[in-house]
Amino acid sequence: MDFIQQAKIGRNDWWMYVLAFIAMFFGIQIASIPLLIAGYLAVDGDMERLLADANNSFLGIGINKNLYLAIIIFTFIAALGILYLFVRYVHKRDFKSIITTRFKIDWKRFWFAFFLWGGIAVFSTIISIYLAPEDFVWNFKPIPFFILLLISLVLLPFQTSTEELVFRGYLMQGLGLLAKNRWFPLLITSVAFGLLHGMNPEVQKLGWGIMIFYIGTGLFYGISTLMDEGIELALGLHAVNNIVAAFLVTTDWTVFQTDALYIDTSKPELTWNAYIPVFVLYPLVLFIFSKKYGWSSWQKKLVGRVDEPDLIAKS
Repeated sequence: MDFIQQAKIGRNDWWMYVLAFIAMFFGIQIASIPLLIAGYLAVDGDMERLLADANNSFLGIGINKNLYLAIIIFTFIAALGILYLFVRYVHKRDFKSIITTRFKIDWKRFWFAFFLWGGIAVFSTIISIYLAPEDFVWNFKPIPFFILLLISLVLLPFQTSTEELVFRGYLMQGLGLLAKNRWFPLLITSVAFGLLHGMNPEVQKLGWGIMIFYIGTGLFYGISTLMDEGIELALGLHAVNNIVAAFLVTTDWTVFQTDALYIDTSKPELTWNAYIPVFVLYPLVLFIFSKKYGWSSWQKKLVGRVDEPDLIAKS
């Protein structure tokens, strides 16, 4: 039984998926109440000023950056809890079934992806700083930075894991059963993942061309999931990507505005650098994965049919 077929273990009525996403949406709204409270306190009860925050980032009204990041992550933890309850008690199946086809979660895969992409991300950032040092300002503030580092290492993986479990796990399997093929869930989850990031301030600054990066990243994670029959690699890739983005370099116009080591002061513009990961680094990492884990039958796993598990057992 492959990754998508595992959804057949439990109940899979379409309305269960719809209800799950509605519940997660409202769960996130409720979990956002602490952010509203923090904003209210930051403006000394001035609701007009709070509501006038055009970007709705809340950072412009004086909320501590680390507190803001922690509260945002809390909303993802709330969504993760709701997802768990739906998989276990509505769909009636093991939560591990939306993570991997293996007997148990392969943490070696997670850590291999984590350190591989982490090394690439750190190295590419160092190269960027070396090539254009005038665009970067050293921003090391011991106490805020180490608090940020703690939040990044302990809490950020909950945010990235929630996104992977929702898109590459739950939604990938559900759409695969619905369409009875693999290309449809791979495409739809990647586009949905990109559109979700369309709310990020980067899109306003750089234009919709940056969606090539976001959708390409979704495809990267999705291909890793289908070829490897589990999301362990995607979990590691996504976690370290956001951790490095949080503590290494920040700007005043991206979704991650943190007390990072460096501040990028360059003018926001969409250049060919944004597409290097999609067209160079992602294929390279997939090649490394394929050699390490012996991937084969690419066409079948990425665009093939999703057969009934009992038919496969008889064949």
